[in-house]
Amino acid sequence: MDWQMYQVYMDKIIMPAFFTTLKMLAISIALGTILGFLLAMVLTLTDEKGLYPQKWVYGILDFIVNTIRSFPFIILMVAIVPFTRLIAGTSIGERAAIVPLTIVAAPFIARVIDNSMKEVDRQLIEAARSFGASNLQIIFRVILVEAVPSIISGLTLASVSVLSATAMAGAIGAGGLGAVALTYGYQNFNNEIMFITVVMLIVLVQIIQVSGDMIYRRLK
Repeated sequence: MDWQMYQVYMDKIIMPAFFTTLKMLAISIALGTILGFLLAMVLTLTDEKGLYPQKWVYGILDFIVNTIRSFPFIILMVAIVPFTRLIAGTSIGERAAIVPLTIVAAPFIARVIDNSMKEVDRQLIEAARSFGASNLQIIFRVILVEAVPSIISGLTLASVSVLSATAMAGAIGAGGLGAVALTYGYQNFNNEIMFITVVMLIVLVQIIQVSGDMIYRRLK
């Protein structure tokens, strides 16, 4: 590939795809974190050792979370096409891809937050209760505060996983680096384009991981 053609690919195809990938990642992680946090709160509170034990509620939510997490992303993406069309108004493109990406991210994040909160020392909870703290105070001032570093570490892992899923989202025309690698790299036997997209994905993963590790160490 000559320099002029390289510039065209970078300006017209690769960089727009890069920002599309960032957009899909940011929106799906943001929405997934909100939904995952709500799910995790219910799971933690209704667990048999939680503040509001509810066996049936916990069992149903636990089953749903585990079921969604067991689906390979490409299968889930195809299986929920009608739901995606209902929510996004379309089943192809960037907007459509955000729906399955969020659905994949939410249970993963829910399990991360749930496990992080359950790892909080029970003695701290009992100590807070002995000082007259309410259940809400225990949740937000003890459990969540202590679990934050572990949650950050888990969100870092979730972000990397969702980034890999955005590459597969190219199969439904979502755009992004995955679509570029598939269409312009693999299908056109263009190894240079394939190499560039792979390197950009690796750099993104490193940025996410290093940033998450730095935040974790500051909060630990």
